[in-house]
Amino acid sequence: MTELKTVELRAPYLIFLGEETSPTYAKTGAGIAHWRKQDCLAQLNLEGGTVDIGLPKMTVSEAAKQGAKTMIIGTSAVGGSIPDHWLEVMEQALEAGLDIAAGVHTKLNDNPRLSHAASKFGRELIDVRTPPKNIPVGTGRKRSGKRLLTVGTDCALGKKYTALAIDQALTDKGIDSSFRATGQTGILISGSGMPIDAVVADFISGAAEVLSPDNHQDHWDVIEGQGALHHPGYAAVSMGLLMGSQPDAFVVCTELGREKVKGWPDFDLPSIQDVIDRTVDIGKRVNKNIHCVGISVNSSAFSEQEAKAQMGQLEKQYGVVVVDPIRFGVDRLIEALIES
Repeated sequence: MTELKTVELRAPYLIFLGEETSPTYAKTGAGIAHWRKQDCLAQLNLEGGTVDIGLPKMTVSEAAKQGAKTMIIGTSAVGGSIPDHWLEVMEQALEAGLDIAAGVHTKLNDNPRLSHAASKFGRELIDVRTPPKNIPVGTGRKRSGKRLLTVGTDCALGKKYTALAIDQALTDKGIDSSFRATGQTGILISGSGMPIDAVVADFISGAAEVLSPDNHQDHWDVIEGQGALHHPGYAAVSMGLLMGSQPDAFVVCTELGREKVKGWPDFDLPSIQDVIDRTVDIGKRVNKNIHCVGISVNSSAFSEQEAKAQMGQLEKQYGVVVVDPIRFGVDRLIEALIES
């Protein structure tokens, strides 16, 4: 039987942000700082780095003196590599007694310098984006239990945050629920999951089936979405995840004011209706009852008054509940989910 990827990190954490200037590519660090704040000690920016995830800024030596146990790579640029000029800082962390965890595509353990330093100082290199072995091909077999999938108009706009907020709200209401992580940040937050974008394409839907197996009738699996079905670079993983998840319900996630695909400025963002239609058209192949239960927006670029006005317009336009999980919570979305 295929097991999920599990991760156990020693806390507290030092979140490494390199010289990143875009919050979009620091979402791993930001997500951990938000959802595992109690385990976070500090952030480390290199010269030129401007991203602030709300943690005290420390050097490796300062964090080690304060008790840091693990340095987490909190950025993930397109392609997921580790620049050579980061290696000196990473070696310093290992020498200072910290383990290093990363969810980028480049494996820490494949780097000779890091592997040698980890062995020399008795520390651990933790590669999160390594899928388990023996993942099966998807079967399409209908599974028991209920499933919700977050889907997006683009990447990096709230699919993970929305899924975590929904799972937390369901649990708070006494409804049996499990957050199912599909990316490195979600796995680092929850401790287990399936790094779906590191799975060989033929096995993505099977990996999604492993992630959310048969469960009892009233249990909800809240599955973190990846990529976007209209994305010029990442549509493939979204397609496989949708087919394997067999969601009963889905939530469309978007960012108010975003008009272009992030990092692909020649491509317009699809409309929410386009996303709903494509998700239903594909998803009904494995679950004829699939339906959109709501829209989740990232409204951080707007004032609270402006955000509420735009959210109200979206509700009228699409006839479903619209929420911002960070600013306003997801209670109304939970009510709609229960009634659907």
